[in-house]
Amino acid sequence: MMHFLQIAALVVCWASAAIADGGFFADSEVVFLGEYHDNPYHHARQAELVARIAPRALVFEMLTEDQAARITPDLLANPAALEAALAWADSGWPDFSMYYPIFVAAHARVYGAALPREAARRVMEEGGITVFGAGASAYGLDAALGPDQQARREALQSEAHCDQLPESMLPGMVEIQRLRDAQLARAAAQALDDTGGPVVVITGNGHARRDWGAPALLEQARPDLKIAVLGQGEKTLGAPVGVFDLVELSPKVDRGDPCAAFADAPVSGDGDAAPGD
Repeated sequence: MMHFLQIAALVVCWASAAIADGGFFADSEVVFLGEYHDNPYHHARQAELVARIAPRALVFEMLTEDQAARITPDLLANPAALEAALAWADSGWPDFSMYYPIFVAAHARVYGAALPREAARRVMEEGGITVFGAGASAYGLDAALGPDQQARREALQSEAHCDQLPESMLPGMVEIQRLRDAQLARAAAQALDDTGGPVVVITGNGHARRDWGAPALLEQARPDLKIAVLGQGEKTLGAPVGVFDLVELSPKVDRGDPCAAFADAPVSGDGDAAPGD
């Protein structure tokens, strides 16, 4: 098994054996496993933990509800057919070969929580509450952010887009991010209600953060739940930004200049962001 440096929140170190066998997550009803989307070590770790946790449901940030509904046992047994059925090549997500082991690591029902591009564009005009629909207040979408948090979120969105976004777009991008957090939280709650759990959520570190991401919104809507959150960073970059119950550091991925693509491509405003969001 690949060796990772384990660091818990508040710099509390946990025994490697307890982490390796999934013991840290043993009593949790919903487990969020964060990632940098383009780091294969993170996906290998997610697949390993999914196999050990053996959830009844998997929620993917990368899939819409429609995509998840296409998945059948036959497709799960055929990676090429599954990739084609999900139209993964057109999705903008990293290579499907990194994600496929997660799908088949447990006999779990698959849920999608992705915000379709057209819905993300609607947020700019109609707001997250309208796009989310019923139950928006339960997930905090009707509450304005405090000025400090709003400013920090806007700064993170600007950084994630290599400071190429017009300032006028930043509030809308934050609204999209909040909506995506709420969608992940709602999908996790639905998956738990449907299957009885446990549920594992596969998502970027930005959505997995406990202080204001999907776990915080799920806890707000369902304060009775036992939730555990793993963030994954890289040894040379350190821990991901945010608060997590546990952080693990993997080898770094050579991703070149992540901002090079912005030099030749216009900003779409659909909410796409950095590898860890």
